[in-house]
Amino acid sequence: MQRTDPELQVDELTSLNQFLDFHRATFLSRIEGLDHEQANRRLAPSQLTLASLAKHLAFVEDSWFQEDFLGQALPEPWAGAPFDADPDWELHSAVDDDPADLAELYRAACDRSRAAVESAESLDVLSVRTDSHGEAFSLRWIVLHLIEETARHNGHADLIRESIDGLVGE
Repeated sequence: MQRTDPELQVDELTSLNQFLDFHRATFLSRIEGLDHEQANRRLAPSQLTLASLAKHLAFVEDSWFQEDFLGQALPEPWAGAPFDADPDWELHSAVDDDPADLAELYRAACDRSRAAVESAESLDVLSVRTDSHGEAFSLRWIVLHLIEETARHNGHADLIRESIDGLVGE
């Protein structure tokens, strides 16, 4: 996934997707090229690692776009994950995963999310699943939420990556 600045004058859907892809690529640049030990190094006192962030962001993509928006069952590894026993399973289990596999897991989830967005006729399309009050989410809200969540975790990733090998981003 290439990190490309969003275009300045495009339609709303293109703009939203470009901003989200910019942050997705930013995150991938923080985990790529690391070995297993580096991808799991913690910045004291946080328990977060680049590996756990990669797996969490892959889960968030699938959860919001596949499960909530489209109403589809979550794909593996989420479908068989023991979330009842460990609600943060994706964060805790990443220590056992290879960094390249985690990057591919995230790329595949992003590809599924892009396909879900492209299948909708507009950003006003509502999610199949609803919130705890029975209200559906607009696709616009979901895309914006994913921009926010991905960007927030990019900040975490920046700090962790810098502590590993000095790599800093914008």
